[in-house]
Parts: sequence; C-alpha cells; structure tokens
Amino acid sequence: MPAPRAHDTGGTAPEGYDKYAFEPFAVTADLAVLTIRDGALHVLLVERGQQPYAGRWALPGGFVLPDESAEAAARRELAEETGLADVSGLHLEQLRTYSEPGRDPRMRVVSVAFTALLPNPPEPRGGGDAAQARWVPYGETGPLAFDHDRILADAHDRVGAQLEYTCLATAFCPAEFTLGELRQVYETVWGTAPDRPNFRRKVLATPGFVEPVPGAARLTRGRGKPAALYRAGPATALHPPLLRPAPEGRPS
Repeated sequence: MPAPRAHDTGGTAPEGYDKYAFEPFAVTADLAVLTIRDGALHVLLVERGQQPYAGRWALPGGFVLPDESAEAAARRELAEETGLADVSGLHLEQLRTYSEPGRDPRMRVVSVAFTALLPNPPEPRGGGDAAQARWVPYGETGPLAFDHDRILADAHDRVGAQLEYTCLATAFCPAEFTLGELRQVYETVWGTAPDRPNFRRKVLATPGFVEPVPGAARLTRGRGKPAALYRAGPATALHPPLLRPAPEGRPS
C-alpha cells in the first residue's frame, strides 16, 4: 500500500480549517427534458407551487441532497416528474453549470443543468412542490422562472449541434423506427428538413449508426411498400458529419 502523500489528510479536514469561513450556498439539478410529440419538439415544464415564482412555469429540478451527486439528483427528479419507474436507459447529459449571483432570490444557488431526451414519454404527473407538469411545444413556453429560458435555449442549441456530429437522434426514437421517423427528428430539432435521398444514403453508409430489424416493416401513410424498421446501432459519432441544411438564401 503506497504511503500517503504530504497533503493527504485521510479524508478529514486539516487542522485549523474553518468550514464556516465561506458563505454557504445550495446546489440544484435542473432538467431540460425534450421529446417529439405530434411532429413537434416539446419540453417538459412544471408549474411552481411555492414561492419564489409561484404560479410560473419552470424547468423541472430540485436541490441536490447531501448524500447524492448532481447526476443522481437529476435522475431522481426526472423519475418524479415523468412518472417513469426506470430512467436508467434514457439519455441524460450534463449541459453546463449556471452560477451567476442573484439567479435565485432565496439565496446563492448554483444549478448543474442536464439535458434529457425521451422517446414516447407518458403524460407527466409532477412531483415535489410542482402544482402540475405539462409537455409544451418548444417556442411556446413563454417567460420561465429563474434563468430557465437561458438553460432551455442552451439545451436546444447543444442538441441541434450534436445531431450533426453524433448519433444522438436515435435517443428521440422508440426501440424500432423507420428512416422517415429518424429524419423527422432532424427536421423537428433543426427546423429544416435534410434532403431525403442524401439523408438515407448517409445514415446507411455510417457503420453502426442504425441496424436493420430482420424481417420487420411498418406501414406508412404514403404509397408503396412498407418501410423497413431499424434500431440504434453501437456507433456514437458520425464520420463524416451530417450537417444541417443552410437556410434558404444562404450558401451552404
């Protein structure tokens, strides 16, 4: 067993250290939970039941308890607000930390924000001090409590960028999906549709992006044969990237 280093205190505070020398502050885990419903990007919002901002809509979240990590708190809050018994398989990713003084009128509060992506989520039930919870179309949320407008905008920008370079789009899809459903994820998040033939070619040419479900197909609204079903593959990065189309009037 290696000898302890000179600065190793064995897990105890060094002699003479005053833990009250700095003003205490709280840590919260806040969640930008995104899903696609009825062909539109939606975000999970909760109506605050207590002050501050009672009656205002906000992102779900809560204080990190003394015996848990920020990620554990985020998973706990996600389960409470969605009513899902198991959230272990969902995409949950730390977005960034928001630490500006005065962002919470109660005291100094630092928020560790996360982005969560849900396929086919149930109706939310709300938990903790939330009066109610609701899926709201992105862009129709109105002014949110605290600095949650900024957190939500940052989450949307991050997800939109990640769709270009990673296989994150499959996290919006059910276990089995068509290429048309996968393409709709890009169109919904980006607000512009990828070229259909090029999209299909790029997806199928990227090893491990998707895998066919043998013998499975799904009827579609259009004419022609049923669409083949796919599932998420093991790949995480896209090489080359699947860049979003340039807005009309702007060169690509």
